[in-house]
Amino acid sequence: MIPEIRFWNPYLSVYESEKIYGEKWLRFSYENILGRIGLWGMVKRPWFSKWYGKKMDTPESRSKICPFITKYELNTDEFLENTDSYKSFNEFFFRKLKPQARPVHPSQTSVVFPADGRHLVLPDLSKVSQVYAKGQEFDLTRLLGSENLVNTFREGSMVISRLCPVDYHRFHFSLPGKVSNNRLINGNLFSVNPIALRKRISIFWENKRYLSIVENEQVGKVVQLLIGATCVGSVHITADENSFVEKGDEFGYFSFGGSCVMTIFPKNRINFREELLEQSAKGYETYFRFGEAMGHIA
Repeated sequence: MIPEIRFWNPYLSVYESEKIYGEKWLRFSYENILGRIGLWGMVKRPWFSKWYGKKMDTPESRSKICPFITKYELNTDEFLENTDSYKSFNEFFFRKLKPQARPVHPSQTSVVFPADGRHLVLPDLSKVSQVYAKGQEFDLTRLLGSENLVNTFREGSMVISRLCPVDYHRFHFSLPGKVSNNRLINGNLFSVNPIALRKRISIFWENKRYLSIVENEQVGKVVQLLIGATCVGSVHITADENSFVEKGDEFGYFSFGGSCVMTIFPKNRINFREELLEQSAKGYETYFRFGEAMGHIA
Protein backbone atom coordinates (compact mmCIF):
# COMPACT_ATOMS: atom_id res chain seq x y z
CA MET A 1 0.00 0.00 0.00
CA ILE A 2 1.25 3.48 -0.92
CA PRO A 3 1.93 5.58 2.22
CA GLU A 4 0.47 9.03 2.81
CA ILE A 5 1.40 11.71 0.28
CA ARG A 6 3.68 14.37 1.76
CA PHE A 7 4.89 17.61 0.19
CA TRP A 8 6.97 20.59 1.28
CA ASN A 9 5.08 23.76 2.28
CA PRO A 10 7.56 26.68 2.04
CA TYR A 11 5.09 29.12 3.56
CA LEU A 12 5.14 27.18 6.84
CA SER A 13 8.55 25.50 6.37
CA VAL A 14 7.08 22.05 7.09
CA TYR A 15 6.23 18.82 5.30
CA GLU A 16 2.47 18.39 5.08
CA SER A 17 0.25 15.40 4.41
CA GLU A 18 -1.97 15.96 1.40
CA LYS A 19 -5.72 16.01 1.94
CA ILE A 20 -6.78 13.81 -0.95
CA TYR A 21 -10.26 14.32 -2.37
CA GLY A 22 -11.83 10.87 -2.76
CA GLU A 23 -8.81 9.09 -1.23
CA LYS A 24 -10.69 5.89 -0.33
CA TRP A 25 -12.00 5.59 -3.89
CA LEU A 26 -8.54 6.28 -5.38
CA ARG A 27 -6.82 3.73 -3.17
CA PHE A 28 -9.47 1.14 -4.02
CA SER A 29 -9.10 1.84 -7.76
CA TYR A 30 -5.30 1.64 -7.84
CA GLU A 31 -4.39 -0.67 -4.94
CA ASN A 32 -7.18 -3.29 -4.99
CA ILE A 33 -7.51 -5.89 -7.75
CA LEU A 34 -11.29 -5.41 -8.00
CA GLY A 35 -10.78 -1.65 -8.12
CA ARG A 36 -8.25 -2.02 -10.93
CA ILE A 37 -10.75 -4.03 -12.95
CA GLY A 38 -13.26 -1.20 -12.57
CA LEU A 39 -10.57 1.36 -13.39
CA TRP A 40 -9.70 -0.27 -16.71
CA GLY A 41 -13.28 -1.09 -17.59
CA MET A 42 -14.95 2.20 -16.72
CA VAL A 43 -13.17 4.99 -14.80
CA LYS A 44 -10.42 5.74 -17.33
CA ARG A 45 -12.97 6.02 -20.15
CA PRO A 46 -13.84 9.52 -21.45
CA TRP A 47 -17.58 8.79 -21.13
CA PHE A 48 -17.20 8.36 -17.36
CA SER A 49 -15.60 11.79 -16.94
CA LYS A 50 -18.17 13.32 -19.28
CA TRP A 51 -20.99 11.79 -17.23
CA TYR A 52 -19.52 12.97 -13.93
CA GLY A 53 -18.77 16.39 -15.40
CA LYS A 54 -22.43 16.81 -16.33
CA LYS A 55 -23.39 16.00 -12.75
CA MET A 56 -21.11 18.81 -11.57
CA ASP A 57 -22.83 21.19 -14.03
CA THR A 58 -26.30 20.71 -12.57
CA PRO A 59 -27.93 23.27 -10.23
CA GLU A 60 -28.21 20.49 -7.62
CA SER A 61 -24.41 20.29 -7.44
CA ARG A 62 -24.34 23.72 -5.76
CA SER A 63 -25.08 21.95 -2.47
CA LYS A 64 -21.53 20.56 -2.53
CA ILE A 65 -19.85 24.00 -2.57
CA CYS A 66 -20.12 25.12 1.07
CA PRO A 67 -19.18 21.72 2.57
CA PHE A 68 -16.18 21.60 0.20
CA ILE A 69 -15.03 25.09 1.25
CA THR A 70 -15.37 24.18 4.93
CA LYS A 71 -13.65 20.79 4.70
CA TYR A 72 -10.63 22.06 2.74
CA GLU A 73 -10.47 25.47 4.47
CA LEU A 74 -10.52 27.57 1.30
CA ASN A 75 -10.01 31.32 1.59
CA THR A 76 -13.19 32.85 0.17
CA ASP A 77 -11.69 36.35 0.43
CA GLU A 78 -9.60 35.45 -2.63
CA PHE A 79 -12.63 34.64 -4.80
CA LEU A 80 -13.49 37.19 -7.47
CA GLU A 81 -17.22 36.48 -7.06
CA ASN A 82 -19.44 35.80 -4.09
CA THR A 83 -19.88 32.12 -3.21
CA ASP A 84 -23.67 32.40 -3.69
CA SER A 85 -23.22 33.46 -7.32
CA TYR A 86 -22.01 30.06 -8.60
CA LYS A 87 -24.75 28.18 -10.46
CA SER A 88 -23.04 24.76 -10.19
CA PHE A 89 -20.13 23.07 -8.50
CA ASN A 90 -18.16 23.27 -11.74
CA GLU A 91 -18.56 27.06 -11.89
CA PHE A 92 -17.15 27.21 -8.39
CA PHE A 93 -14.39 24.74 -9.27
CA PHE A 94 -12.93 26.83 -12.11
CA ARG A 95 -13.59 30.10 -10.28
CA LYS A 96 -11.54 33.21 -10.93
CA LEU A 97 -9.57 34.93 -8.18
CA LYS A 98 -9.01 38.60 -7.43
CA PRO A 99 -5.84 39.82 -9.21
CA GLN A 100 -4.24 40.80 -5.90
CA ALA A 101 -4.65 37.23 -4.65
CA ARG A 102 -2.02 35.98 -7.13
CA PRO A 103 0.46 38.77 -7.99
CA VAL A 104 2.80 37.89 -10.87
CA HIS A 105 6.51 38.17 -10.06
CA PRO A 106 7.57 41.49 -11.64
CA SER A 107 11.19 40.79 -12.63
CA GLN A 108 11.77 40.73 -16.40
CA THR A 109 13.98 37.66 -16.00
CA SER A 110 11.64 35.63 -13.78
CA VAL A 111 9.71 32.57 -14.94
CA VAL A 112 6.57 31.90 -12.91
CA PHE A 113 4.64 28.83 -11.85
CA PRO A 114 1.70 28.37 -14.27
CA ALA A 115 -0.77 27.25 -11.61
CA ASP A 116 -1.38 26.70 -7.92
CA GLY A 117 -0.22 23.23 -6.98
CA ARG A 118 2.49 20.85 -5.95
CA HIS A 119 5.54 21.24 -8.18
CA LEU A 120 8.44 18.95 -9.07
CA VAL A 121 11.42 19.96 -11.23
CA LEU A 122 13.45 17.65 -13.45
CA PRO A 123 16.50 19.82 -14.22
CA ASP A 124 17.94 17.48 -16.90
CA LEU A 125 15.52 15.19 -18.75
CA SER A 126 18.41 13.08 -20.05
CA LYS A 127 19.25 12.07 -16.46
CA VAL A 128 15.83 11.29 -15.02
CA SER A 129 16.33 8.50 -12.49
CA GLN A 130 13.19 8.83 -10.37
CA VAL A 131 9.80 10.49 -10.80
CA TYR A 132 7.33 9.78 -7.98
CA ALA A 133 8.61 6.20 -7.60
CA LYS A 134 11.76 4.19 -8.31
CA GLY A 135 12.01 1.88 -11.28
CA GLN A 136 9.74 3.88 -13.60
CA GLU A 137 11.27 5.20 -16.83
CA PHE A 138 10.20 8.54 -18.28
CA ASP A 139 9.29 8.34 -21.98
CA LEU A 140 9.70 11.82 -23.49
CA THR A 141 9.03 10.59 -27.03
CA ARG A 142 5.58 9.25 -26.16
CA LEU A 143 4.82 12.28 -24.01
CA LEU A 144 5.52 14.81 -26.78
CA GLY A 145 4.48 12.65 -29.73
CA SER A 146 7.10 14.33 -31.94
CA GLU A 147 10.71 13.33 -32.69
CA ASN A 148 11.54 16.94 -33.63
CA LEU A 149 10.44 18.18 -30.20
CA VAL A 150 12.27 15.33 -28.48
CA ASN A 151 15.52 16.38 -30.19
CA THR A 152 14.98 19.95 -28.96
CA PHE A 153 14.16 19.05 -25.35
CA ARG A 154 16.03 15.76 -24.77
CA GLU A 155 18.45 17.47 -22.36
CA GLY A 156 16.03 20.18 -21.33
CA SER A 157 14.27 20.72 -18.01
CA MET A 158 10.69 20.16 -16.91
CA VAL A 159 8.46 21.44 -14.13
CA ILE A 160 5.49 19.21 -13.29
CA SER A 161 2.71 21.25 -11.67
CA ARG A 162 0.09 18.95 -10.15
CA LEU A 163 -3.25 20.51 -9.24
CA CYS A 164 -5.51 18.93 -6.63
CA PRO A 165 -9.30 19.39 -6.59
CA VAL A 166 -8.89 21.89 -3.72
CA ASP A 167 -6.67 24.19 -5.82
CA TYR A 168 -7.44 27.20 -8.00
CA HIS A 169 -7.93 25.52 -11.38
CA ARG A 170 -7.02 28.15 -13.94
CA PHE A 171 -3.60 27.88 -15.57
CA HIS A 172 -1.41 30.64 -16.99
CA PHE A 173 1.67 31.35 -19.07
CA SER A 174 5.03 31.10 -17.32
CA LEU A 175 6.72 33.69 -19.52
CA PRO A 176 5.85 36.03 -22.40
CA GLY A 177 5.91 34.99 -26.02
CA LYS A 178 3.95 33.96 -29.09
CA VAL A 179 1.57 31.01 -28.63
CA SER A 180 1.22 28.38 -31.34
CA ASN A 181 0.40 24.72 -31.97
CA ASN A 182 -2.44 23.96 -29.53
CA ARG A 183 -2.40 20.28 -30.49
CA LEU A 184 -4.73 17.68 -28.97
CA ILE A 185 -3.18 14.28 -28.24
CA ASN A 186 -6.05 11.93 -27.44
CA GLY A 187 -5.88 9.34 -24.69
CA ASN A 188 -7.37 7.98 -21.48
CA LEU A 189 -8.34 9.86 -18.34
CA PHE A 190 -6.52 8.25 -15.45
CA SER A 191 -6.08 10.13 -12.17
CA VAL A 192 -2.85 12.16 -11.84
CA ASN A 193 -2.80 11.85 -8.05
CA PRO A 194 0.49 10.39 -6.69
CA ILE A 195 -1.47 7.31 -5.58
CA ALA A 196 -1.90 6.61 -9.30
CA LEU A 197 1.45 8.01 -10.49
CA ARG A 198 3.43 5.89 -8.03
CA LYS A 199 1.88 2.87 -9.71
CA ARG A 200 2.21 4.01 -13.33
CA ILE A 201 4.19 7.07 -14.41
CA SER A 202 3.08 6.27 -17.98
CA ILE A 203 -0.23 7.96 -17.11
CA PHE A 204 1.40 11.19 -18.26
CA TRP A 205 1.74 10.00 -21.86
CA GLU A 206 -1.34 7.78 -21.88
CA ASN A 207 -3.78 10.52 -20.81
CA LYS A 208 -5.55 13.00 -23.05
CA ARG A 209 -3.48 16.19 -23.29
CA TYR A 210 -2.98 19.42 -25.19
CA LEU A 211 0.48 20.49 -26.34
CA SER A 212 1.20 24.18 -26.88
CA ILE A 213 4.40 26.02 -27.72
CA VAL A 214 5.35 29.48 -26.51
CA GLU A 215 8.17 31.14 -28.45
CA ASN A 216 10.13 33.43 -26.09
CA GLU A 217 12.85 35.78 -27.37
CA GLN A 218 15.35 34.90 -24.63
CA VAL A 219 14.56 31.24 -23.94
CA GLY A 220 13.39 29.97 -27.33
CA LYS A 221 10.64 27.36 -27.61
CA VAL A 222 8.86 26.38 -24.39
CA VAL A 223 6.34 23.53 -24.30
CA GLN A 224 3.30 23.61 -22.04
CA LEU A 225 1.38 20.35 -21.75
CA LEU A 226 -2.11 20.38 -20.27
CA ILE A 227 -2.89 16.92 -18.92
CA GLY A 228 -6.48 15.78 -18.52
CA ALA A 229 -7.40 13.41 -15.69
CA THR A 230 -10.33 11.44 -14.29
CA CYS A 231 -13.37 13.76 -14.33
CA VAL A 232 -11.28 16.41 -16.12
CA GLY A 233 -11.94 15.41 -19.70
CA SER A 234 -12.53 19.04 -20.62
CA VAL A 235 -9.46 21.23 -20.91
CA HIS A 236 -10.72 24.72 -21.73
CA ILE A 237 -8.22 26.94 -23.56
CA THR A 238 -9.13 30.63 -23.35
CA ALA A 239 -6.00 32.14 -24.96
CA ASP A 240 -6.00 32.77 -28.71
CA GLU A 241 -3.65 30.66 -30.80
CA ASN A 242 -0.96 32.59 -32.73
CA SER A 243 -1.25 35.53 -30.34
CA PHE A 244 1.34 37.25 -28.16
CA VAL A 245 0.88 36.78 -24.43
CA GLU A 246 2.42 38.34 -21.36
CA LYS A 247 3.79 36.42 -18.39
CA GLY A 248 0.90 35.47 -16.12
CA ASP A 249 -1.83 35.84 -18.76
CA GLU A 250 -4.58 33.24 -18.49
CA PHE A 251 -4.11 30.21 -20.72
CA GLY A 252 -7.29 28.32 -19.73
CA TYR A 253 -8.90 26.19 -17.04
CA PHE A 254 -9.76 22.61 -16.09
CA SER A 255 -13.24 21.34 -15.23
CA PHE A 256 -13.79 19.28 -12.09
CA GLY A 257 -11.04 16.94 -10.84
CA GLY A 258 -7.30 16.84 -10.35
CA SER A 259 -5.10 17.82 -13.27
CA CYS A 260 -1.57 18.71 -14.29
CA VAL A 261 0.48 21.26 -16.27
CA MET A 262 3.94 20.30 -17.52
CA THR A 263 6.32 23.08 -18.63
CA ILE A 264 9.39 22.05 -20.63
CA PHE A 265 12.37 24.34 -21.27
CA PRO A 266 15.44 23.97 -23.55
CA LYS A 267 18.74 22.95 -21.97
CA ASN A 268 20.37 25.35 -19.47
CA ARG A 269 17.91 28.22 -20.07
CA ILE A 270 16.43 28.43 -16.57
CA ASN A 271 18.09 28.78 -13.16
CA PHE A 272 15.52 27.21 -10.85
CA ARG A 273 15.03 28.37 -7.26
CA GLU A 274 17.08 26.39 -4.77
CA GLU A 275 14.15 25.30 -2.61
CA LEU A 276 12.42 23.70 -5.59
CA LEU A 277 15.62 21.92 -6.69
CA GLU A 278 16.42 20.73 -3.17
CA GLN A 279 13.00 19.23 -2.43
CA SER A 280 12.65 17.70 -5.90
CA ALA A 281 16.03 15.98 -5.49
CA LYS A 282 14.67 14.41 -2.29
CA GLY A 283 11.56 13.21 -4.14
CA TYR A 284 9.17 15.75 -2.60
CA GLU A 285 6.84 18.09 -4.42
CA THR A 286 6.77 21.72 -3.22
CA TYR A 287 3.58 23.75 -2.95
CA PHE A 288 3.67 27.15 -4.66
CA ARG A 289 0.96 29.45 -5.92
CA PHE A 290 0.59 30.69 -9.46
CA GLY A 291 2.57 33.86 -10.18
CA GLU A 292 5.52 33.12 -7.90
CA ALA A 293 8.95 32.69 -9.47
CA MET A 294 10.03 29.11 -10.23
CA GLY A 295 13.37 30.54 -11.32
CA HIS A 296 15.04 33.06 -13.62
CA ILE A 297 16.19 33.06 -17.22
CA ALA A 298 19.87 32.11 -17.33
